[in-house]
Amino acid sequence: MIELLVAIGAGLGLAAACGFRIFGPLLAAALAARLGYLPLTSGFGWLATTPAIVALGTAALLEVAAYSIPWLDHALDAIATPTAVMAGILASAAVLVDLPPSLRWVVSVIGGGGVAGLVQGATVLLRLKSTALTGGLANPVVSVFEAVGGIGLALLAIVLPLLALALVIALLVVVFRSAGRVVFGRPAHPPPSS
Repeated sequence: MIELLVAIGAGLGLAAACGFRIFGPLLAAALAARLGYLPLTSGFGWLATTPAIVALGTAALLEVAAYSIPWLDHALDAIATPTAVMAGILASAAVLVDLPPSLRWVVSVIGGGGVAGLVQGATVLLRLKSTALTGGLANPVVSVFEAVGGIGLALLAIVLPLLALALVIALLVVVFRSAGRVVFGRPAHPPPSS
């Protein structure tokens, strides 16, 4: 049972990290698998190959550089949102070694893709708010936050997957509460009752 929770923690942690940044977390997973720290499910051995690592490393550097340009970051979000969902599915499916294939894909699509999409959606809203408040001047700061969040959460998912799982759950609670305020106009703190 613990092995299953560890695998789910690693999978959902990596998926959530893909919501912050797409390629950095996949690169971290590929390097960890290459060094023998992260087991991969059958059929995902290609992730730890040299061509995949070089491609992911190049893509990660380009992604970080592109998101530091205020006008380009919004254009990238249109592409990044569905791509983050796919990366979340891939990342979680790659490490859910203790699940049968049919269950692995259900958990990966619903859990991994869902978590990556929610985190990506939250970062898009954060960037929109940053643009509205600062005219885009603070967007590079948001970009640094996202890059650090993505790599930090990916490393945590690899090294301490159960802690990563707890952090993902806490992150989801924050995202849902924030979304409720944005969508339904609820105040952050309800007025005191008389």
